[in-house]
Amino acid sequence: MVVDRVEQVLKNIEEKNDDINAILHLNPDALTQAKQVQKKIKEGKAGKLAGKTIVLKSCISVADLPVTCASKVLENHKGTFDADVVRRIKEEDGVIIGMANMDEFASGSSGENSAFGPTKNPLAPDLIPGGSSSGSAAAVAAGFCDIALGTDTGGSIRNPASHCGIVGVKPSYGRVSRYGVLDLSMSLDQVGPLAANTQDAALMMQVISGHSQNDPTTIKKPIPKVKKAGKLTIGVSEDFYKLCEDDRIVELTKQNIQEVADKTDSKIKEVKMPYVDLAIQTYYPLVYVEFFSATRKYDGRRFGKKFEEACGEETLRRVLGGNEISKAEHGGMYYRKALKAKKMIRNAVESAFKDVDVLMLPTTPMLPHKLGSKIDAKTMYAYDAFTIPANLAGCTAGVIPAGLIQDAPVGVQVMAPAFSEDVLLSVMKSAELDLTEAL
Repeated sequence: MVVDRVEQVLKNIEEKNDDINAILHLNPDALTQAKQVQKKIKEGKAGKLAGKTIVLKSCISVADLPVTCASKVLENHKGTFDADVVRRIKEEDGVIIGMANMDEFASGSSGENSAFGPTKNPLAPDLIPGGSSSGSAAAVAAGFCDIALGTDTGGSIRNPASHCGIVGVKPSYGRVSRYGVLDLSMSLDQVGPLAANTQDAALMMQVISGHSQNDPTTIKKPIPKVKKAGKLTIGVSEDFYKLCEDDRIVELTKQNIQEVADKTDSKIKEVKMPYVDLAIQTYYPLVYVEFFSATRKYDGRRFGKKFEEACGEETLRRVLGGNEISKAEHGGMYYRKALKAKKMIRNAVESAFKDVDVLMLPTTPMLPHKLGSKIDAKTMYAYDAFTIPANLAGCTAGVIPAGLIQDAPVGVQVMAPAFSEDVLLSVMKSAELDLTEAL
């Protein structure tokens, strides 16, 4: 029963969210929507998401619900319309439970930068849950929903999925509409699902994907039915392993890759991945400039507060950095050079996919740090060293749980060519323990 499921989720939130702080705002109409969906199920008219409970990152516009980006800048702002992804969820009868906590304006990799307090990791309460989609990942791990939506600019779905021991998918750029999403970096952002299993992630991908008249970057290319993978060529690269700060992560990743190869009768092939060591240096000038541009609408006149007067430390760092880079851009010093490096990395990724079907690699180069511990910006940015290349290349990537290291969840990352989500999800499904369940 849908109503029973929603009541159970709301009870879980009531009992645990004060501690975990994954949900910022509940949908007051959730039970009413559940009753409507239950009626449609009885009539045989229910959509693909009927019975599924959904949580949304607080940078995704939902009509009449708070859309704050976890910032004092938009503290009292409510959505005036539904983002394309929200509209599609409602059309397929998903029940929206509420809005998730996040790093302010998606600026962060730990979940500690929210103006409304950090999110805790349900599986490892002393450790960060990862970010910036911290609340979305924690909500799934804590049983506050079946599926959550996050956004991924440089790893913000895959990073917390890894740290929270769940599944996360970054779609190809152009697969999912960004209309109604408050952007961090328009050329890199993508909306994607976090879930307890690949089956639910695949289901959500099928719902939210497709062309939108509101987003000219989207294409009409449906995701084929996902099947269990078999006889693929799995690419691995020492260029990633040598950048990993923890040998235990490398060993666990290699172990998982071998298990997937054995299960699918696939072969493993070493590939070269030049320029991946430039990923962070390439990514942040692009993000700084595009984020600076995106925040100019927060002037305190039309809605919210003036950005620089109400934002937190990390968002301010990015805005000021973007301002300075923009001023220097007449000489092509940073942004245009970053665009050239982005093309080099993209070419390297696409070249690798000429020889392999997927790439498998670590998600982060280090284990999650203790919640509240002081680390510098350079160390924080390093969390995304292995996830950024997929965003720069515009391809699809996902994370599945790989195991525990010192009680810290660790995920293995899978990358596939652009618009090959069926291949990606097939490999992710094969990596899960239960291979008898069909998608």
